[in-house]
Amino acid sequence: MSIAESYDTPATRKPLVPPSSPRAPEDMTAIGRMAAIRHNVISTWGPRAYQEEIIQGRLLGRSNFIVNQPDAIRHVLVDNYENYTRTPAGFRVLRPVLGQGVLIAEGRAWKHQRRTLAPAFTPRAVATLIPHMIAVIAGTIAQLRDNAARPANLREIMQHMTLEIAGRTMFSFGMERHGPALRDFVMEYGERLARPHFLDLLLPLSWPSPQDFSRARFRKRWTRFVDTLMTERRAAGKKEGAPPRDLFDLLDAARDPESGAAFSEEQLRDEVATMILAGHETTATALFWALYLLALDPTTQEEVAAEVKSVTERGALEVERLAFTRAVVDETLRLYPPAFLIARSAAGPDTIAGLPVHKNDVILISPWLLHRHEKLWRDPEAFVPARFLPGAPPPDRFAYLPFGVGPRICIGAHFALVEATLALASLVGAFRISLVDTRPVTAVGVVTTQPDYSPMFSITPR
Repeated sequence: MSIAESYDTPATRKPLVPPSSPRAPEDMTAIGRMAAIRHNVISTWGPRAYQEEIIQGRLLGRSNFIVNQPDAIRHVLVDNYENYTRTPAGFRVLRPVLGQGVLIAEGRAWKHQRRTLAPAFTPRAVATLIPHMIAVIAGTIAQLRDNAARPANLREIMQHMTLEIAGRTMFSFGMERHGPALRDFVMEYGERLARPHFLDLLLPLSWPSPQDFSRARFRKRWTRFVDTLMTERRAAGKKEGAPPRDLFDLLDAARDPESGAAFSEEQLRDEVATMILAGHETTATALFWALYLLALDPTTQEEVAAEVKSVTERGALEVERLAFTRAVVDETLRLYPPAFLIARSAAGPDTIAGLPVHKNDVILISPWLLHRHEKLWRDPEAFVPARFLPGAPPPDRFAYLPFGVGPRICIGAHFALVEATLALASLVGAFRISLVDTRPVTAVGVVTTQPDYSPMFSITPR
């Protein structure tokens, strides 16, 4: 299989190769793999996973396939996607926080949700939300200027910023009162309940695992909290005949184009929860990794700053004019895709790349592996934004999956890219960013691709 892309790099300049995450020994035992899955899925993959197109193995009595072949990925996620559902462990981990939202719904329910939600995430609809994004980003920059003399925890700051953007774009109000509670929910779930235990992987979905009882208790508290947010937003009202001012207006007014059905109150709550959680945490993670890479690569950081200066001298900061900044975002999503793993369970028999697949076999498609695969990318471990500049040959559509692909591609992809590009441009345009901590940061795959610790940064106003 040929390399997916080519690009030009100055001969005198070596591209940055960020710190690598640990790779598993090829002789890792099943027990060792099970223990590692709970703490860092990325650490369970050995060198073969970055070199071979398909690896077949067995775990807990089922065959599993790591798939890195673009044609086979197309078969699973596009051509025969209805035969592949989330794994039981995936449902166990996500349902308590997302309910039956579009991210995990299946069959007819998913199709209804997807059709109904689509108009709220078109580029035109997202454009109406950009002023909310810009206002929050500007507020974050002002706070950073006030505290520029002190080291900054940019991971935490990005989490607060994207949470505020999620709150304002969803409800048109800030998250000053509700933000701490929401962060507590996210931290509690991530630390205690999102990590799969042995029985989560072993038991069929109809048999509750011990963790499922704790997750059910969490869900009761979580849904009450989301109901509170929705009640507060409804109390703010909407002017008769006024255009939608936020995502809540768009979702509340959404109708299935085929049936004309609106979301029920429970469905609306699950969609709101999905958009807030899936949106803010993944974007915060992507922005952290982009800032970390630019701190390690000052030359590329200055290229971003120069582009921002050029654009703002000629008018407003617009995503369409930030080609290099967008390329940095795209390359960050290649090296550190927030959604590092797509796991699917076969609903029935199939054949993938000539290999027989049986019912309940598990298919693993990992953007982390795919984006660093030695047969798909030139310098796969290097940070080279030029891969994604206009005019560069695009990568194979099924070799680059930061938002998935096919019918179930992330519905909020455009929203996330606009937010991340504007935020990164604004931050780098305002500050020179460098690292205070010298210890390398490596990736940990649990729910998202998280850093193993949060380093401190130095920020200097430009």
